[in-house]
Order: sequence, then C-alpha cells, then structure tokens
Amino acid sequence: MKGFKDFLMRGNLVEIAVGLIIAASFGAVVTTFTAVLMSLIGKIFGTPNFDTYRPGGVPVGEFITAVVSFVILAFIVYFFVVKPYQAMRERFTQEEEATTEESVVLLREIRDSLQRG
Repeated sequence: MKGFKDFLMRGNLVEIAVGLIIAASFGAVVTTFTAVLMSLIGKIFGTPNFDTYRPGGVPVGEFITAVVSFVILAFIVYFFVVKPYQAMRERFTQEEEATTEESVVLLREIRDSLQRG
C-alpha cells in the first residue's frame, strides 16, 4: 500500500494530470477559435465547410476542410504555445548560466584566498 501511496504522491503524476486538464481546456479554445477562422474563411470564399466539394465525384471536400483546420491549429499551437515556451526557456537558461558562472567565479576567489592565507 505504501508503494501505491508513493506513486500517487509523486510530483510527476500531479504535473501530468494538470497538463492533461490544461490541454483539454486549451483544445476547446483552439477548436472554437478554428471555428471562428473557418467562418471568416466562409465569408471570404462563400462557404466555411468544403465537405460537399466533389470534383469528378471524388469526395475531397472533407479532406480540404480537415487540412485547413489542421493548418489553423498548428499555427495557433506553434505561435501561441511553442514560441513563447522556447523564449521563456532560453531566458531562464541564460539566467541560470549567468548565476552558475558568478558562483564559480566566487568559489574560485574563495579557494584562491584560502590557498594564499
């Protein structure tokens, strides 16, 4: 029973659960935003849904709708999640490296002063 309790209380499990909850909520936001963009595309081109498009009897309309939705989704995820995350990660990594370098310099100074004295 202790092993099961340790498993449940492990930080990774909580982080994964929070990530899944946020992802589900973000999925709903992206889905509705995609619907808004598709309706704007519909105002420009006459229809936001290409499902009925069948050139030569081949049902390619659903595929076109899915591709347009995917491109919109990929754009949103890349520019509103991936890019800000990368920028934040680089900023924190640079701050961490600067702190590490300062610590190393300070430790070297202490070492050198101890060796002299």
